[in-house]
Amino acid sequence: MNDNILEINNLGVIYKTDLETVYAVNNISFALERGKTMGIVGETGAGKTTTALSILRLLPERTGHITNGSIVFDGMDLIEATEVEMQKIRGEKIAMIFQDPMTSLNPVHTIGEQIAESLILHNKDKSKDEIDARVDEVLTMVGITPSRKKEYPHQFSGGMKQRVVIAMALVCEPDLLIADEPTTALDVTIQAQVILMIRELRDRLGTSMIMITHDLGIVAQTCDNVGVMYAGEIIEYGTASDIFTGEKHHPYTKGLFNSIPKLDVQEDRLNPIPGLMPDPTNLPKGCKFSPRCPQCMDICKVEQPGEYREGTHIIACHLFTKILETV
Repeated sequence: MNDNILEINNLGVIYKTDLETVYAVNNISFALERGKTMGIVGETGAGKTTTALSILRLLPERTGHITNGSIVFDGMDLIEATEVEMQKIRGEKIAMIFQDPMTSLNPVHTIGEQIAESLILHNKDKSKDEIDARVDEVLTMVGITPSRKKEYPHQFSGGMKQRVVIAMALVCEPDLLIADEPTTALDVTIQAQVILMIRELRDRLGTSMIMITHDLGIVAQTCDNVGVMYAGEIIEYGTASDIFTGEKHHPYTKGLFNSIPKLDVQEDRLNPIPGLMPDPTNLPKGCKFSPRCPQCMDICKVEQPGEYREGTHIIACHLFTKILETV
């Protein structure tokens, strides 16, 4: 039996309108082992959410297109799956915690009804009492009193809404959970509580997980493997140890770490990465990070870098592929 629950190979995604084509995801590949957690980090606009929506086939119908590649979940290529087959997978096999709980919940339905919806769709043989009992169980699991299931989203705080969204995602005990920046718009204390709860529930249910975030601290606490995305590409990939304690890093990854304030160093200003993410409708030739890279060479501007591999650590950068050529 394959140890990987998810394998993405050479995935490309565009958003196409009459005016322009956005190259959102550009030929990315990675695998996720059963029971493991992978973090996907990068700036806003890197293609993280598009990757997640592609897995669930939830791209905008008219503009979003998967142009190439495969998404193999539990032996099944989801790109080839029919919409009926995807409806059976969404919620039951793969669930997603969406970015903003404020807009993920329907304001005219009680939270109990919204949690029960997925259960009813995927468990036609369960009675109303069994559905209600499971809703109570999952609410308790996320720290909400079951008696509140008849209340509406506006009666909950931001942190409690996020707990409801997590309950909705976990109610069918999916094999794969995708958490898309689950702590956005929450204060720091509530963020810590939500992340702790997700980790505990993941361990209790044995769920595989993809954690999408721009917070490296969350990745360090939660993830087994990490992919660093930039301009729709995974430019560095490895175990959490490779990324956080390894000596070799892509210049972009170094920039991310350098932009984090250090508790033991007194500095007047933060050190952000200079410049902006490239326009996804007009990506630069060669390495996409070259216009912002402090170590940019002439080859970086014209030639796409190959992959430097050292054990589980992969870096797509000319600095390291040139090392290989000279060895």
